[in-house]
Amino acid sequence: MQVEELLKPFPIKEFHPFPRALMGPGAHELIGPEAKKLGFRRTLVMTTGLRGSDTVHKIVESLKYHGLEVVVYDKVESNPKDYNVMDAVALYQENKCDSFVSIGGGSSHDACKGARISVAHDGRNVNDFEGFNKSENPKNPPHIAVSTTAGTGSETSWAYVITDTTTDPDNPHKYVAFDDASVASLAIDDPTLYYDCPLDYTAQCGFDVLAHASEPYVSRLNFQPSLGNALHAIRLTARHLRQAVWNGTDLAGREGMMYAQYIAAQAFNSGGLGIIHSISHAVSACYDTHHGLNNAIALPRVWAFNMPAQYERFADIAEAMGVDTHGMTKVQAADAALAAGIRLLRDVGIPEKFTDVQQDTYSKSRLGQGPTKYYEQAKVIKGDAADVDRITNHVLGDACTPGNAKECTFDTVRPVVDHCMNGDLDELLG
Repeated sequence: MQVEELLKPFPIKEFHPFPRALMGPGAHELIGPEAKKLGFRRTLVMTTGLRGSDTVHKIVESLKYHGLEVVVYDKVESNPKDYNVMDAVALYQENKCDSFVSIGGGSSHDACKGARISVAHDGRNVNDFEGFNKSENPKNPPHIAVSTTAGTGSETSWAYVITDTTTDPDNPHKYVAFDDASVASLAIDDPTLYYDCPLDYTAQCGFDVLAHASEPYVSRLNFQPSLGNALHAIRLTARHLRQAVWNGTDLAGREGMMYAQYIAAQAFNSGGLGIIHSISHAVSACYDTHHGLNNAIALPRVWAFNMPAQYERFADIAEAMGVDTHGMTKVQAADAALAAGIRLLRDVGIPEKFTDVQQDTYSKSRLGQGPTKYYEQAKVIKGDAADVDRITNHVLGDACTPGNAKECTFDTVRPVVDHCMNGDLDELLG
């Protein structure tokens, strides 16, 4: 074998496990019998509280109806914090629970995954497990993940994302832990549970899907089994996101986004991510803004940055987004993909740069138990040089960055971050 081949990044790929899943209208009503089949007796429900909906109440009552004892921890915050996880672990141990149910989006599922790993290691701090397969005990309590948003994919992935607030309190760090032991025992995706999701939040979650799908499609991992799911998730998002945003009780729109989010997560599960996510993690750590919102703002800039490394793949993305690329060169088609992405962002009403985002002006910041003390004390986004440098340094240390389509250095990434903060999207359209 040539030495150059050995030095290629990611020469060996890994296919990670998926949980069994129940998908479709009414699927959440099966949670009681499914929990009993899995041997649940006393379960800890982890959720944000989903203020304004009775989703948690309905599911808890269903579990009780089937004879389960239920303890509820409903203080999971957006961008779940290490203290959320450890508080849940203490509650689990105090009540001698034997299982977990998470209800919500990525915050609830990720915090629950971290709690399961901690419980399996005698309550060790969740931050000890940052990185790749850091847990030593593969046996942790069973877990049913019930999704109420179409964005996260956490219910089917091997990843969970936690904000470390304790290692360096002046510089919180949001990290990804990839761990096969964290995969849920059962995923439940019921599009009727998305009806209560606010429309701006629906749009932001939809762009989380588009990021989950487009990043593995152009990733340097080039994991072939991921490509089909990634491209179809882009197709489904382009077809259904507007419908789901502008008519929240449209079953076809909600169901289309349910499948899009599910297969997008399975695409990145082994196909990797890139600096859309790295930027999003950094901004969340510094300002506690919503992950999907961050992804939406970063996506057009990162697509523009990565296109020279992957014109053909971006041309495919253009077709998946409904662009007629006949007669176009690959470069023209890639440009058309970027234009389609920006048009979708504008059609669903997402802020175009980080300095346009104000605290408590969008629904996610008002859901669940928030705005929390942490959120209220988060720094205001100024977009100045100090902000840009801080975010850029966080990006370069993120676990998603090595998979990015294009090599990343401080000098190449800093302009991308600066544009996310202050730039005009029309500048990208040429």
